[in-house]
Amino acid sequence: MFNDPFHPEEALSQAKESNKRKLLAVVCAVAVTAVLLAGYAAVRKYHAMQVAADTPPAVPEPTPKGPALAHVVVDEPTLEKGMTTIGGVVKNVSNEQLSGLSVRLEFRRRKDGKTEETVLPVTPAHLQPQEEGAYAAKFPVDDFASVRLAGVHAGPQSTLIVYSSSQGKKRAPERLQPQTIIVKRAGKPGEFINTPDNPGRLP
Repeated sequence: MFNDPFHPEEALSQAKESNKRKLLAVVCAVAVTAVLLAGYAAVRKYHAMQVAADTPPAVPEPTPKGPALAHVVVDEPTLEKGMTTIGGVVKNVSNEQLSGLSVRLEFRRRKDGKTEETVLPVTPAHLQPQEEGAYAAKFPVDDFASVRLAGVHAGPQSTLIVYSSSQGKKRAPERLQPQTIIVKRAGKPGEFINTPDNPGRLP
């Protein structure tokens, strides 16, 4: 029976070799992760470039020129039961009939300050010269902070037309309901509430 002698140098060498292998494995894992992340970022960038190339650039709507064809009266928004009513009147100031009239409004949201647009139809749909039509809509008070007139459209293609505008009806001032406050008097009937002999506190 032979005893295997212990060689500390050999054990130390094996431990160093094991540490080197572990370190090499960690370095390889980090390198592979970095390569994968770089590849993913490159693929996303390429995809974004492809989408941008396939998406046609937005063509700005041409600004109409010439005399105003419609006059828009914008009433001040009114508040009632948590809702805001926005509306007004559109008058045909041209010499021809206007059909398919609509008013485009731009709202600014309260939560993030961003803007969004909505289109409100004018009733009746056809206006003869000097005739008037109305537009209106209701929105929750908490949704929008402000609104402005952004354009007027007409015709079967909803073409932007030249218009003029003015301020309409003012919002009626809020009426405060009168309140009756009843103060309960202290002491006996006929006595003053606060006297040098009978001081009292006012509620």
